[in-house]
Amino acid sequence: MADRLPHEKGFHISWDQIHRDSRALAWRLENDGPGAGGKWRAVVAITRGGMAPAMIVARELDIRTVDTISVKSYAHQDQGTAEVLKKPDDALMRNDGEGVLIVDDLVDSGKTLELVRSLYPKAHFATVYAKPQGEPMVDTFITGVSQDTWIFFPWDMALQYVQPYRGKD
Repeated sequence: MADRLPHEKGFHISWDQIHRDSRALAWRLENDGPGAGGKWRAVVAITRGGMAPAMIVARELDIRTVDTISVKSYAHQDQGTAEVLKKPDDALMRNDGEGVLIVDDLVDSGKTLELVRSLYPKAHFATVYAKPQGEPMVDTFITGVSQDTWIFFPWDMALQYVQPYRGKD
C-alpha cells in the first residue's frame, strides 16, 4: 500500500527492547576502542534520541566521561537540514574525536551523522537501529530496518488503546 501513513508501517520499541539492544551495542563495541585494552575515552550522545542508548553503553563499558551534541534535523515527522545546536567540550573531542564513541538511537537518512562526522572524523559512530540510506554513515549498529519503517521509541509513546490495523476487535 503506497498510501500508508508513516505510523502504519511502525516498529514499536519498548523500554525493555531499547535496553537489551543498547546493551548488545555495548557488547559489540567492547574492546574496540583505540585506547589501551580497547578502551574508549568518552561517549557523546546525539540528543535527544541517543541519550538513553549512550547512558546504557557508557554504563556497560564503564565509561565515566559522557557529553552530548545537540543536532536538530526533524520538525515533527518532517526531515530537514541538520544543524548543530550544542557541541561537546572541545578539549574532550581533541579536534577530530579520536577515541570517542558517538551514540544515537537511529540513523535514518544519515544527514545527522554526516554533519557530526564532518566535525569529528576520527570518532566511532554507533547506533542501535539503522536504515539502509544511513548505514554508510555509521560504523556499528545492531538492527537494520527498512527505509519506509517509522520507529516509535518509548520516550515518544504513551500507553493507550489502539484500534487493530485491519478490521475491528
